[in-house]
Amino acid sequence: MTREAVRCREVVPESTITRRILGMRVDATTYDRATERVLRWAAEGSSRYVCIANVHMVMEAYDDDELQQLVNRADLVTSDGMPLVWGLKAMGVPEAERVCGPLLTPAVMERAARDGVPIGLYGGANERALRRLIDALYARFPTLKIAFAAVPPYRPLTPEEDAALVGKIVESGARILFVGLGCPKQEFWMAEHRGRVPCVMLGVGAAFSFLSGDKPIAPAWMQRNGLEWLFRLLTEPGRLWRRYVRQNPRFLVLFLFQLLGWRRYPSVG
Repeated sequence: MTREAVRCREVVPESTITRRILGMRVDATTYDRATERVLRWAAEGSSRYVCIANVHMVMEAYDDDELQQLVNRADLVTSDGMPLVWGLKAMGVPEAERVCGPLLTPAVMERAARDGVPIGLYGGANERALRRLIDALYARFPTLKIAFAAVPPYRPLTPEEDAALVGKIVESGARILFVGLGCPKQEFWMAEHRGRVPCVMLGVGAAFSFLSGDKPIAPAWMQRNGLEWLFRLLTEPGRLWRRYVRQNPRFLVLFLFQLLGWRRYPSVG
């Protein structure tokens, strides 16, 4: 085969504006572009993963080099939280928009239902919660093909259990897998399974609970103004107060330092 023929078979990387926020990659995209990309990858049968980033993920990655590296190797990293959108804008990306899990998830599902692309669901609090989610999705998207759905145990899977899980996902024919295990567990899981399942994996965090109605979602005005964290803190104080009290102030201080000398965190791509 000639060198020219080999060059023609190469996949040309897509042009994406990307910045590093505290060392972690964040891509500037939109709901439409992200959805189009996921559906195209699914049609190709690609094994890829998408991280949906907020301040919590940035700070987890800041404290864990391994997590930061696997997020930076993801196929797409969207800006879920408004602080990351403002961060992108401050770093010279004025067109940056918020692309959050609870809205990207139904956008992708709507396209998957329209195009007949089978999906899978992995995560959730328990079997009853997963059933409520499935019922809510069928009520909203009657033609959606849910080929696979499972709730993992709270302990790590054994190698045999993991192999059986992978086999079920492959046999199901799912091409888009929504992974709701929470950060950073879902990011590690997706990175470990890229190349093992023929799916585009999206780490959607608490989106399952929002879509099923098990948890309330913040009003649009709070989301636009970067106050979703406050809404979630007020609705789940016992679970979230340590995260927000510790991580949010650290993020603000560290990102201010980055802006004062941000060439230490160069853009990539």
